[in-house]
Amino acid sequence: MKLSRNLAWTLLLASPSAATDSLLTPDKLEADIRTEELQNVLWNLNKIARDNGGNRAFGEPGYKASLDFVLERAQKRFAREMDTYVQPFNHTYEKTRKIAVTGPEGEDVFVISPQYNSATPLPGGITAGLIDTPVNDETGSMCLEEQWEGIDATGKLALVKRGVCAVSDKLKFAKAHGALGVILYNQAPGTDYAMPTLGAENIGLVVPVGIIPLEVGESWRSRLAAGEDVVVNLLVDSIAETRETWNIISETKQGDPNKVIMLGAHLDSVQQGPGVNDDGSGTAALLEIMGSVKQYDGFPHKIRFAWWGAEESGLVGSLYYTQHLSESEADKIKYYFNYDMIGSPDPIYAISVDENSGIGPQLLGDYLTSKGVEIEFGEFGGNSDHVGFLELGIPATGLFTGAGKPWDACYHLACDDLDNIHWEALTVNTKAAARTLGTLAHSLEGVPPRATASPNRRTRSRMAQNFRRWAALAEGASHGKMCSHKEGKQVD
Repeated sequence: MKLSRNLAWTLLLASPSAATDSLLTPDKLEADIRTEELQNVLWNLNKIARDNGGNRAFGEPGYKASLDFVLERAQKRFAREMDTYVQPFNHTYEKTRKIAVTGPEGEDVFVISPQYNSATPLPGGITAGLIDTPVNDETGSMCLEEQWEGIDATGKLALVKRGVCAVSDKLKFAKAHGALGVILYNQAPGTDYAMPTLGAENIGLVVPVGIIPLEVGESWRSRLAAGEDVVVNLLVDSIAETRETWNIISETKQGDPNKVIMLGAHLDSVQQGPGVNDDGSGTAALLEIMGSVKQYDGFPHKIRFAWWGAEESGLVGSLYYTQHLSESEADKIKYYFNYDMIGSPDPIYAISVDENSGIGPQLLGDYLTSKGVEIEFGEFGGNSDHVGFLELGIPATGLFTGAGKPWDACYHLACDDLDNIHWEALTVNTKAAARTLGTLAHSLEGVPPRATASPNRRTRSRMAQNFRRWAALAEGASHGKMCSHKEGKQVD
Protein backbone atom coordinates (compact mmCIF):
# COMPACT_ATOMS: atom_id res chain seq x y z
CA MET A 1 0.00 0.00 0.00
CA LYS A 2 1.31 3.44 -0.94
CA LEU A 3 0.91 6.03 1.82
CA SER A 4 0.40 9.76 1.25
CA ARG A 5 3.20 11.92 2.60
CA ASN A 6 0.96 13.50 5.24
CA LEU A 7 -0.36 10.09 6.37
CA ALA A 8 3.17 8.73 6.51
CA TRP A 9 4.17 11.72 8.68
CA THR A 10 1.27 11.04 11.05
CA LEU A 11 2.22 7.39 11.43
CA LEU A 12 5.85 8.24 12.05
CA LEU A 13 4.90 10.51 14.94
CA ALA A 14 2.55 7.89 16.33
CA SER A 15 5.18 5.13 16.31
CA PRO A 16 7.84 5.45 19.04
CA SER A 17 10.20 3.23 17.08
CA ALA A 18 9.89 5.36 13.96
CA ALA A 19 9.92 8.81 15.53
CA THR A 20 13.52 9.97 15.69
CA ASP A 21 15.36 13.08 16.73
CA SER A 22 15.93 13.94 13.09
CA LEU A 23 12.26 14.56 12.27
CA LEU A 24 11.22 18.21 12.01
CA THR A 25 8.35 19.14 14.31
CA PRO A 26 6.86 22.46 15.42
CA ASP A 27 7.93 21.70 18.99
CA LYS A 28 11.56 21.24 17.98
CA LEU A 29 11.72 24.40 15.91
CA GLU A 30 10.19 26.39 18.74
CA ALA A 31 12.55 24.94 21.33
CA ASP A 32 15.62 25.67 19.21
CA ILE A 33 15.02 29.43 19.27
CA ARG A 34 17.11 30.99 22.04
CA THR A 35 17.42 34.63 22.98
CA GLU A 36 21.20 34.45 23.31
CA GLU A 37 21.56 33.27 19.70
CA LEU A 38 19.33 36.07 18.43
CA GLN A 39 21.47 38.47 20.46
CA ASN A 40 24.60 37.09 18.82
CA VAL A 41 23.24 37.75 15.32
CA LEU A 42 22.23 41.29 16.17
CA TRP A 43 25.55 41.96 17.90
CA ASN A 44 27.25 41.06 14.62
CA LEU A 45 24.93 43.22 12.52
CA ASN A 46 25.42 46.15 14.88
CA LYS A 47 29.20 45.70 14.69
CA ILE A 48 29.04 45.56 10.89
CA ALA A 49 27.26 48.92 10.90
CA ARG A 50 29.68 50.40 13.43
CA ASP A 51 32.66 49.29 11.31
CA ASN A 52 31.14 50.64 8.09
CA GLY A 53 30.09 54.22 8.67
CA GLY A 54 27.17 53.55 11.00
CA ASN A 55 24.78 51.79 8.63
CA ARG A 56 24.04 48.71 6.50
CA ALA A 57 22.25 50.58 3.73
CA PHE A 58 21.89 49.76 0.04
CA GLY A 59 24.93 50.91 -1.90
CA GLU A 60 27.07 51.23 1.24
CA PRO A 61 29.88 48.91 2.45
CA GLY A 62 27.80 47.83 5.44
CA TYR A 63 25.24 46.16 3.21
CA LYS A 64 27.85 44.06 1.43
CA ALA A 65 29.31 43.07 4.82
CA SER A 66 25.81 42.09 6.00
CA LEU A 67 25.37 40.02 2.84
CA ASP A 68 28.66 38.23 3.49
CA PHE A 69 27.63 37.57 7.10
CA VAL A 70 24.43 35.79 6.03
CA LEU A 71 26.21 33.93 3.22
CA GLU A 72 28.86 32.64 5.62
CA ARG A 73 26.11 30.64 7.29
CA ALA A 74 23.90 29.82 4.33
CA GLN A 75 26.63 28.90 1.81
CA LYS A 76 29.28 27.55 4.17
CA ARG A 77 27.94 26.25 7.46
CA PHE A 78 24.59 25.11 6.02
CA ALA A 79 25.73 24.15 2.51
CA ARG A 80 24.96 20.45 2.96
CA GLU A 81 21.33 21.13 3.78
CA MET A 82 20.60 24.36 1.90
CA ASP A 83 20.85 25.55 -1.70
CA THR A 84 21.71 29.24 -1.73
CA TYR A 85 22.14 31.80 -4.46
CA VAL A 86 22.63 35.54 -4.69
CA GLN A 87 20.27 37.47 -6.98
CA PRO A 88 21.91 40.67 -8.28
CA PHE A 89 20.01 43.72 -9.45
CA ASN A 90 20.72 47.40 -10.06
CA HIS A 91 19.07 50.39 -8.49
CA THR A 92 19.64 54.11 -8.20
CA TYR A 93 21.72 54.94 -5.15
CA GLU A 94 21.37 58.39 -3.62
CA LYS A 95 23.20 60.06 -0.80
CA THR A 96 22.78 63.54 0.59
CA ARG A 97 26.30 64.62 1.46
CA LYS A 98 25.17 67.87 3.01
CA ILE A 99 21.90 69.58 3.79
CA ALA A 100 21.45 72.93 5.50
CA VAL A 101 18.71 75.44 6.12
CA THR A 102 19.70 78.93 7.22
CA GLY A 103 16.99 81.09 8.77
CA PRO A 104 16.20 84.77 8.15
CA GLU A 105 18.58 85.91 10.91
CA GLY A 106 21.39 83.71 9.63
CA GLU A 107 20.68 80.97 12.18
CA ASP A 108 21.28 77.28 11.46
CA VAL A 109 18.03 75.33 11.54
CA PHE A 110 17.74 71.62 12.33
CA VAL A 111 16.95 69.85 9.07
CA ILE A 112 16.86 66.35 7.60
CA SER A 113 16.88 65.24 3.98
CA PRO A 114 14.57 62.60 2.51
CA GLN A 115 16.18 59.88 0.47
CA TYR A 116 16.42 60.74 -3.24
CA ASN A 117 16.42 64.47 -2.58
CA SER A 118 17.24 66.79 -5.48
CA ALA A 119 20.41 68.88 -5.35
CA THR A 120 20.34 72.66 -5.20
CA PRO A 121 22.83 74.80 -7.14
CA LEU A 122 26.24 74.64 -5.47
CA PRO A 123 28.00 76.00 -3.60
CA GLY A 124 25.46 78.57 -2.47
CA GLY A 125 22.18 76.67 -2.58
CA ILE A 126 18.89 78.56 -2.96
CA THR A 127 18.25 81.85 -1.17
CA ALA A 128 14.65 83.00 -1.59
CA GLY A 129 11.63 84.30 0.21
CA LEU A 130 9.11 81.88 1.67
CA ILE A 131 5.55 81.62 0.43
CA ASP A 132 3.06 80.14 2.86
CA THR A 133 0.59 77.42 1.88
CA PRO A 134 -2.72 76.38 3.50
CA VAL A 135 -2.79 73.67 6.17
CA ASN A 136 -5.24 70.78 6.01
CA ASP A 137 -4.52 67.94 8.40
CA GLU A 138 -7.45 65.85 7.16
CA THR A 139 -6.71 65.50 3.45
CA GLY A 140 -3.07 66.49 3.84
CA SER A 141 -1.56 69.90 3.30
CA MET A 142 -0.94 70.62 -0.40
CA CYS A 143 -1.62 67.01 -1.39
CA LEU A 144 -4.24 67.87 -4.02
CA GLU A 145 -4.13 70.03 -7.13
CA GLU A 146 -7.06 72.17 -5.98
CA GLN A 147 -5.15 73.11 -2.83
CA TRP A 148 -2.60 74.87 -5.03
CA GLU A 149 -5.14 76.96 -6.92
CA GLY A 150 -4.25 80.64 -6.78
CA ILE A 151 -0.76 80.02 -5.42
CA ASP A 152 2.08 81.40 -7.53
CA ALA A 153 5.29 80.12 -5.97
CA THR A 154 7.52 81.30 -8.83
CA GLY A 155 10.99 82.10 -7.54
CA LYS A 156 10.00 81.22 -3.96
CA LEU A 157 10.60 78.48 -1.41
CA ALA A 158 7.19 77.01 -0.55
CA LEU A 159 6.52 76.50 3.16
CA VAL A 160 4.45 73.31 3.41
CA LYS A 161 3.29 71.13 6.32
CA ARG A 162 4.24 67.46 6.24
CA GLY A 163 1.75 64.62 6.57
CA VAL A 164 -0.90 62.31 5.09
CA CYS A 165 0.24 62.03 1.46
CA ALA A 166 3.65 61.20 0.01
CA VAL A 167 6.22 63.97 0.30
CA SER A 168 6.95 63.55 -3.40
CA ASP A 169 3.36 64.54 -4.25
CA LYS A 170 3.77 67.86 -2.45
CA LEU A 171 7.10 68.49 -4.19
CA LYS A 172 5.70 67.78 -7.66
CA PHE A 173 2.87 70.25 -7.13
CA ALA A 174 5.34 72.83 -5.81
CA LYS A 175 7.49 72.44 -8.91
CA ALA A 176 4.47 72.77 -11.19
CA HIS A 177 3.58 76.05 -9.47
CA GLY A 178 7.03 77.56 -9.92
CA ALA A 179 8.68 76.93 -6.54
CA LEU A 180 12.48 76.71 -6.44
CA GLY A 181 12.26 74.34 -3.50
CA VAL A 182 10.20 73.38 -0.45
CA ILE A 183 10.71 73.92 3.24
CA LEU A 184 8.65 71.10 4.72
CA TYR A 185 7.87 71.43 8.41
CA ASN A 186 7.10 68.31 10.40
CA GLN A 187 3.57 67.47 11.55
CA ALA A 188 4.61 66.65 15.15
CA PRO A 189 6.72 68.64 17.63
CA GLY A 190 10.42 68.07 18.25
CA THR A 191 13.32 66.91 16.14
CA ASP A 192 12.94 63.17 16.60
CA TYR A 193 11.27 62.40 13.29
CA ALA A 194 11.88 59.77 10.63
CA MET A 195 13.33 60.22 7.18
CA PRO A 196 10.93 59.54 4.29
CA THR A 197 11.95 58.44 0.80
CA LEU A 198 10.95 60.23 -2.38
CA GLY A 199 11.67 57.17 -4.51
CA ALA A 200 14.26 56.86 -7.27
CA GLU A 201 11.49 57.15 -9.85
CA ASN A 202 11.00 60.79 -8.85
CA ILE A 203 14.53 61.95 -9.59
CA GLY A 204 14.21 65.01 -11.83
CA LEU A 205 10.49 65.38 -11.11
CA VAL A 206 10.67 67.12 -7.75
CA VAL A 207 12.23 70.26 -6.30
CA PRO A 208 14.83 70.20 -3.48
CA VAL A 209 13.43 69.96 0.04
CA GLY A 210 14.55 70.31 3.63
CA ILE A 211 12.43 68.96 6.49
CA ILE A 212 12.48 71.22 9.55
CA PRO A 213 10.77 71.09 12.98
CA LEU A 214 7.11 71.97 13.41
CA GLU A 215 7.95 74.77 15.83
CA VAL A 216 10.19 76.56 13.34
CA GLY A 217 7.70 76.20 10.51
CA GLU A 218 4.84 77.60 12.57
CA SER A 219 6.99 80.52 13.71
CA TRP A 220 7.80 81.41 10.11
CA ARG A 221 4.11 81.07 9.17
CA SER A 222 3.22 83.59 11.85
CA ARG A 223 5.77 86.05 10.51
CA LEU A 224 4.48 85.61 6.96
CA ALA A 225 0.90 86.14 8.17
CA ALA A 226 2.03 89.41 9.76
CA GLY A 227 3.24 90.60 6.35
CA GLU A 228 6.93 90.07 6.95
CA ASP A 229 9.29 88.91 4.21
CA VAL A 230 11.01 85.75 5.46
CA VAL A 231 14.09 84.92 3.41
CA VAL A 232 15.88 81.60 4.01
CA ASN A 233 18.58 79.51 2.37
CA LEU A 234 18.27 75.83 1.41
CA LEU A 235 21.38 73.88 0.44
CA VAL A 236 21.27 70.25 -0.71
CA ASP A 237 24.43 68.52 -1.92
CA SER A 238 23.34 65.09 -3.14
CA ILE A 239 24.54 62.48 -5.62
CA ALA A 240 22.61 59.80 -7.52
CA GLU A 241 24.09 56.90 -9.47
CA THR A 242 23.29 53.31 -10.39
CA ARG A 243 24.77 50.67 -8.09
CA GLU A 244 24.50 46.90 -7.92
CA THR A 245 23.00 45.18 -4.90
CA TRP A 246 21.68 41.72 -4.05
CA ASN A 247 18.98 39.48 -2.61
CA ILE A 248 19.88 36.20 -0.91
CA ILE A 249 17.64 33.20 -1.56
CA SER A 250 18.30 30.00 0.40
CA GLU A 251 16.13 26.89 0.43
CA THR A 252 16.16 23.38 1.82
CA LYS A 253 17.40 20.62 -0.42
CA GLN A 254 14.57 18.55 1.03
CA GLY A 255 10.95 19.03 0.15
CA ASP A 256 8.72 19.14 -2.87
CA PRO A 257 9.87 22.01 -5.13
CA ASN A 258 6.25 22.44 -6.23
CA LYS A 259 5.15 23.19 -2.65
CA VAL A 260 7.27 25.97 -1.17
CA ILE A 261 6.80 27.76 2.16
CA MET A 262 8.70 31.05 2.04
CA LEU A 263 9.93 33.42 4.76
CA GLY A 264 11.39 36.87 4.08
CA ALA A 265 13.04 39.81 5.84
CA HIS A 266 14.96 42.77 4.50
CA LEU A 267 18.70 42.89 5.09
CA ASP A 268 19.36 46.58 4.50
CA SER A 269 19.08 49.49 6.93
CA VAL A 270 18.55 53.16 6.23
CA GLN A 271 21.62 55.35 5.82
CA GLN A 272 20.90 57.02 9.15
CA GLY A 273 21.51 54.01 11.38
CA PRO A 274 22.46 50.35 11.91
CA GLY A 275 18.91 49.01 11.58
CA VAL A 276 19.11 46.53 14.44
CA ASN A 277 15.33 46.40 14.82
CA ASP A 278 14.58 47.53 11.24
CA ASP A 279 15.19 44.89 10.06
CA GLY A 280 18.02 43.15 11.85
CA SER A 281 15.28 41.61 13.99
CA GLY A 282 13.71 39.84 11.01
CA THR A 283 17.12 38.90 9.63
CA ALA A 284 18.10 37.31 12.93
CA ALA A 285 14.81 35.44 13.15
CA LEU A 286 15.28 33.92 9.70
CA LEU A 287 18.88 32.93 10.37
CA GLU A 288 18.00 31.19 13.63
CA ILE A 289 15.00 29.42 12.12
CA MET A 290 17.13 28.27 9.20
CA GLY A 291 19.77 27.01 11.62
CA SER A 292 17.09 24.94 13.32
CA VAL A 293 15.48 23.63 10.12
CA LYS A 294 18.79 22.39 8.73
CA GLN A 295 19.11 19.90 11.59
CA TYR A 296 15.98 17.95 10.65
CA ASP A 297 14.35 15.99 7.88
CA GLY A 298 11.07 14.26 7.17
CA PHE A 299 9.17 17.35 5.98
CA PRO A 300 7.39 17.13 2.62
CA HIS A 301 7.37 20.82 1.65
CA LYS A 302 10.37 22.85 0.59
CA ILE A 303 11.28 25.79 2.84
CA ARG A 304 12.73 28.93 1.28
CA PHE A 305 14.34 31.89 3.07
CA ALA A 306 14.90 35.31 1.50
CA TRP A 307 16.87 38.35 2.62
CA TRP A 308 15.83 41.33 0.53
CA GLY A 309 18.07 44.16 -0.62
CA ALA A 310 17.13 47.85 -1.01
CA GLU A 311 13.84 47.55 0.87
CA GLU A 312 14.40 50.96 2.40
CA SER A 313 14.71 52.41 -1.10
CA GLY A 314 11.20 51.29 -2.03
CA LEU A 315 10.88 47.49 -1.64
CA VAL A 316 13.21 47.16 -4.60
CA GLY A 317 14.69 43.71 -3.95
CA SER A 318 11.45 41.88 -3.21
CA LEU A 319 9.66 43.56 -6.12
CA TYR A 320 12.53 42.58 -8.41
CA TYR A 321 12.27 38.98 -7.23
CA THR A 322 8.51 38.71 -7.57
CA GLN A 323 8.38 40.53 -10.91
CA HIS A 324 10.83 38.01 -12.34
CA LEU A 325 8.93 34.93 -11.20
CA SER A 326 7.28 33.01 -14.01
CA GLU A 327 3.68 31.94 -13.56
CA SER A 328 4.76 28.39 -12.82
CA GLU A 329 7.33 29.56 -10.27
CA ALA A 330 4.77 31.76 -8.54
CA ASP A 331 2.35 28.83 -8.40
CA LYS A 332 4.93 26.81 -6.47
CA ILE A 333 5.05 29.32 -3.58
CA LYS A 334 2.17 28.22 -1.39
CA TYR A 335 2.68 30.76 1.41
CA TYR A 336 4.82 33.80 2.20
CA PHE A 337 5.65 35.10 5.71
CA ASN A 338 7.10 38.60 6.08
CA TYR A 339 9.06 39.50 9.22
CA ASP A 340 9.92 43.20 9.35
CA MET A 341 10.54 44.89 12.72
CA ILE A 342 9.61 42.19 15.24
CA GLY A 343 11.57 43.42 18.25
CA SER A 344 10.45 47.02 18.85
CA PRO A 345 11.30 48.27 22.36
CA ASP A 346 7.69 49.10 23.29
CA PRO A 347 6.01 46.49 21.15
CA ILE A 348 2.56 45.89 19.85
CA TYR A 349 2.01 42.42 18.44
CA ALA A 350 0.43 43.05 15.07
CA ILE A 351 -0.36 40.30 12.57
CA SER A 352 -1.02 41.25 8.96
CA VAL A 353 -4.03 39.69 7.29
CA ASP A 354 -6.18 39.94 4.16
CA GLU A 355 -8.95 37.90 2.58
CA ASN A 356 -6.47 35.36 1.21
CA SER A 357 -4.27 34.88 4.27
CA GLY A 358 -5.86 31.60 5.27
CA ILE A 359 -4.52 29.82 8.33
CA GLY A 360 -1.23 31.72 8.68
CA PRO A 361 -2.46 34.57 10.94
CA GLN A 362 -4.36 32.08 13.11
CA LEU A 363 -1.27 29.94 13.68
CA LEU A 364 0.84 32.94 14.63
CA GLY A 365 -1.92 34.42 16.77
CA ASP A 366 -2.74 31.20 18.60
CA TYR A 367 0.87 30.77 19.65
CA LEU A 368 1.32 34.36 20.79
CA THR A 369 -1.96 34.28 22.69
CA SER A 370 -0.90 31.07 24.42
CA LYS A 371 2.11 32.96 25.73
CA GLY A 372 -0.05 35.69 27.24
CA VAL A 373 0.53 38.18 24.44
CA GLU A 374 -2.26 40.52 23.40
CA ILE A 375 -2.37 40.53 19.61
CA GLU A 376 -3.86 42.80 16.96
CA PHE A 377 -4.87 41.89 13.43
CA GLY A 378 -4.47 44.56 10.77
CA GLU A 379 -4.62 44.89 7.03
CA PHE A 380 -1.47 44.85 4.95
CA GLY A 381 -0.05 48.24 3.99
CA GLY A 382 2.07 49.00 0.95
CA ASN A 383 5.20 49.39 3.03
CA SER A 384 7.10 46.12 3.28
CA ASP A 385 8.20 43.14 1.25
CA HIS A 386 4.85 41.33 1.22
CA VAL A 387 3.71 43.68 -1.55
CA GLY A 388 4.97 41.71 -4.55
CA PHE A 389 3.65 38.42 -3.18
CA LEU A 390 0.19 39.86 -2.59
CA GLU A 391 0.17 41.21 -6.12
CA LEU A 392 0.88 37.69 -7.37
CA GLY A 393 -2.02 36.37 -5.31
CA ILE A 394 0.22 34.32 -3.03
CA PRO A 395 -1.28 33.84 0.46
CA ALA A 396 0.71 35.79 3.02
CA THR A 397 0.90 37.14 6.53
CA GLY A 398 3.52 38.75 8.75
CA LEU A 399 4.46 39.98 12.19
CA PHE A 400 5.20 43.57 13.17
CA THR A 401 5.86 45.27 16.52
CA GLY A 402 5.53 48.93 15.54
CA ALA A 403 7.55 51.78 14.06
CA GLY A 404 7.88 55.31 15.33
CA LYS A 405 6.61 56.56 18.67
CA PRO A 406 5.47 55.07 20.97
CA TRP A 407 6.60 51.68 19.77
CA ASP A 408 10.05 52.45 18.37
CA ALA A 409 11.28 56.00 18.91
CA CYS A 410 14.54 55.10 17.14
CA TYR A 411 12.83 54.13 13.89
CA HIS A 412 15.11 55.10 10.98
CA LEU A 413 17.56 56.79 13.35
CA ALA A 414 21.13 56.22 14.51
CA CYS A 415 19.88 54.90 17.86
CA ASP A 416 18.35 51.79 16.24
CA ASP A 417 21.12 49.73 17.82
CA LEU A 418 21.39 46.90 20.36
CA ASP A 419 19.69 49.02 23.01
CA ASN A 420 16.65 49.33 20.76
CA ILE A 421 15.42 45.73 21.03
CA HIS A 422 12.80 44.16 23.26
CA TRP A 423 14.40 40.75 23.59
CA GLU A 424 11.31 39.01 24.91
CA ALA A 425 9.25 40.29 21.98
CA LEU A 426 11.89 39.24 19.47
CA THR A 427 12.17 35.79 21.01
CA VAL A 428 8.44 35.06 21.26
CA ASN A 429 7.84 36.34 17.72
CA THR A 430 10.65 34.19 16.35
CA LYS A 431 9.27 31.16 18.18
CA ALA A 432 5.83 31.91 16.73
CA ALA A 433 7.35 32.12 13.26
CA ALA A 434 9.30 28.88 13.77
CA ARG A 435 6.35 26.93 15.12
CA THR A 436 4.06 28.15 12.33
CA LEU A 437 6.63 27.15 9.75
CA GLY A 438 6.89 23.71 11.37
CA THR A 439 3.17 23.23 10.86
CA LEU A 440 3.04 24.32 7.22
CA ALA A 441 6.19 22.34 6.40
CA HIS A 442 4.05 19.22 6.86
CA SER A 443 0.54 20.27 5.96
CA LEU A 444 -1.11 22.87 3.73
CA GLU A 445 -4.47 22.39 5.41
CA GLY A 446 -6.09 25.81 5.73
CA VAL A 447 -3.82 27.39 3.10
CA PRO A 448 -5.95 28.92 0.32
CA PRO A 449 -4.99 28.57 -3.32
CA ARG A 450 -3.16 31.34 -5.07
CA ALA A 451 -5.61 34.11 -6.00
CA THR A 452 -5.44 34.19 -9.79
CA ALA A 453 -9.12 34.61 -10.56
CA SER A 454 -8.64 37.35 -13.15
CA PRO A 455 -7.56 35.94 -16.54
CA ASN A 456 -5.85 39.24 -17.31
CA ARG A 457 -3.61 38.83 -14.29
CA ARG A 458 -1.62 36.11 -16.00
CA THR A 459 -0.50 38.29 -18.89
CA ARG A 460 2.93 39.83 -18.56
CA SER A 461 1.71 43.31 -19.54
CA ARG A 462 -1.03 43.16 -16.92
CA MET A 463 1.49 41.90 -14.37
CA ALA A 464 3.83 44.80 -15.13
CA GLN A 465 0.99 47.29 -14.77
CA ASN A 466 0.01 45.81 -11.43
CA PHE A 467 3.57 45.96 -10.14
CA ARG A 468 3.90 49.59 -11.17
CA ARG A 469 0.78 50.29 -9.15
CA TRP A 470 2.19 48.49 -6.11
CA ALA A 471 5.55 50.20 -6.46
CA ALA A 472 3.78 53.56 -6.50
CA LEU A 473 1.91 52.55 -3.36
CA ALA A 474 5.15 51.57 -1.68
CA GLU A 475 6.72 54.92 -2.57
CA GLY A 476 3.62 56.76 -1.46
CA ALA A 477 3.71 55.08 1.92
CA SER A 478 7.31 56.29 2.27
CA HIS A 479 7.96 53.47 4.68
CA GLY A 480 5.24 54.58 7.03
CA LYS A 481 5.32 51.27 8.88
CA MET A 482 3.96 52.97 11.95
CA CYS A 483 0.52 53.10 10.40
CA SER A 484 0.22 49.73 8.72
CA HIS A 485 -2.03 48.30 11.43
CA LYS A 486 -3.87 51.45 12.52
CA GLU A 487 -6.16 53.88 10.81
CA GLY A 488 -5.72 57.61 10.91
CA LYS A 489 -1.93 57.75 11.22
CA GLN A 490 0.39 59.77 9.01
CA VAL A 491 1.80 57.70 6.17
CA ASP A 492 4.86 59.68 5.21
